[in-house]
This record gives sequence, C-alpha cells and structure tokens, in this order.
Amino acid sequence: MLLYFSATGNCKYVASRISQATGEEKFSIVDCLEQGRLSFRDKQIGIASPTYDWALPSFTREFLAKANLEAGYPYYVATYGTTPGASSAYAQKYLGGNFDAFYSVRMPDTWTPVFDLSTPEKVAAFSGSTEDEIDSVIRHLEAQDRGQFMRNRMPLPLVAVVYPFYERVRRTSNLHVGDACIGCGLCARKCPVHAIEMRDGRPVWVKGKCAMCLGCLHRCPNSRFSTETERGRALTVNTRTRM
Repeated sequence: MLLYFSATGNCKYVASRISQATGEEKFSIVDCLEQGRLSFRDKQIGIASPTYDWALPSFTREFLAKANLEAGYPYYVATYGTTPGASSAYAQKYLGGNFDAFYSVRMPDTWTPVFDLSTPEKVAAFSGSTEDEIDSVIRHLEAQDRGQFMRNRMPLPLVAVVYPFYERVRRTSNLHVGDACIGCGLCARKCPVHAIEMRDGRPVWVKGKCAMCLGCLHRCPNSRFSTETERGRALTVNTRTRM
C-alpha cells in the first residue's frame, strides 16, 4: 500500500511508478483525510510526500500525526527539487518512529515563483536523474532494504532553524488574485485544506493559512507561474517570505 500527497503531480507520478512495479495499491492522503480513513494495515506501507522548506508540508504532518500504520515494512519517499532537507527526521517524528527506510527522488521544483519551469530544458535540469532514482527506490522496495537512502540531505539542526519560516510562508495573505481570473473555480475545488471559496465568481481565501502547496497556482489556466507556460497574471504569490 502506498499513500501519497501530491498537489502538482510529482508524488502522484512517483506513486504510480512504484505501484505499477510492485503491485501496491495507491491512495491519496487528501482523500484518506477527507474520508476519515486513518488506520492502515498491510505487509508494506509507504508514504510519498513532497519536501517543503526542507521538511514536511503541513498536510503530511497532520496525516502522519493522526495515522495508524501497521506494516512489516513501513517506508517514506520524499520528492524534492534542491534538497529533501531533514524530511526523514520530521516524518519519523510525526509518525512516532516507525519507518524502516527512507528514499528520495529529485524532480522539478514546483515552487515556480522562484524556479522557472517554462521550457523543457529548464525542467530537464531537475529531472535528468528522476527515472533512475525511481528505479533505484523500486529495487530497494522489492528487497525490503532498511536504512537511510535519501540523497542530498541537510543537517537537522540547520533545518530546525529554517523550517519554522514555513509557518510564515503559508499565510494566505501571500496569495493574490488579479484581473485575469476567469472564475473557473479550479483553485477552490482542488485546495486540499479548503482554504478557498468562490464568492461572486472570484476566489477568496477564507483561512489564515493553507498548505502552500501551490496546487491553485499550477491549476490556474491564467496563472502567471503555470508549469506549462506563462499565461497572464490571474494568481500571484508574494515570494519575499520564502526561504
């Protein structure tokens, strides 16, 4: 069984590749939390999550703190753009020290207010080793290897200094809607924490903080920072608070 949190598609892709190779069923963590499904039992259970500010998204933290995993081989896979930071230490902390193995896969960094993914060449700068790294994870999983297999990690003391800034980053006051918004409602429908509502045909943030997963930004057909192309200024992000 593989449980994944994916706002922009990276972890869903990794989960799909692993599922196809190992035969594990995959489930969205967003759906599990929505359904109140928090107890899981299987011979092998994996968690796949992106890395935010060198650690965990708030959504992954919440799920791990609530979940009960009964598995002979629990493992964790982090996707990242620059570094998985100390995400393994934080995952172990919030689950209660149950993971047997930790893996990482480098993929395009979807924090597109900073990282430019507007051309295939720029995407390739991040994703050149992605498929090989997924293949390596699959081989380890098939052998049920135990240990720390994450690459490019950061020291926990350094991450402990940086990670608190994530709480400032995920303030919804950093998000703004411009005149190019067409009122399609995708951002509200897809927000994993229901931080957005449509009012008079416009998205409005109704919570002080969100996961800052940028799912709204990447799904917006007129987003300034779309991963597919730059198409206007419907949704923008204040990048000054990002570490």
